[in-house]
Amino acid sequence: MRLGLITLVVPDYDEALAFYRDQLGFTLAEDTDLGQGKRWVIVVPPGGGGAGLLLAKAVTPEQAARVGDQTGGRVGFFLDVDDFGREYARLLAAGVSFEEAPRHEAYGTVAVFRDPYGNRWDLIEPVR
Repeated sequence: MRLGLITLVVPDYDEALAFYRDQLGFTLAEDTDLGQGKRWVIVVPPGGGGAGLLLAKAVTPEQAARVGDQTGGRVGFFLDVDDFGREYARLLAAGVSFEEAPRHEAYGTVAVFRDPYGNRWDLIEPVR
């Protein structure tokens, strides 16, 4: 088994693509019109490693209330990289806002950033 997709509730498909594809550098794997304003939108990390994100537009008040807070304020997503300095510089240049300066931990080099909705992400180069 492997984890295939993780649903990320967003307010707007194209706005989410502008961040995940255009700023983070994810690849658009699929964008299928399902009718009635619904789309099946999948983005995958550069290089295709790991699970993809299914960008799901919030359509109910309950879903909209969870946009940006799907993990209760905890870091919920971890973007592993093999060259922290390069990727950190690339993301800064692309306009990604980090909450903190990079720090070195026993498990690797890490810095936390938020997506436009408030979901917290670790950019991390794990110790190997």
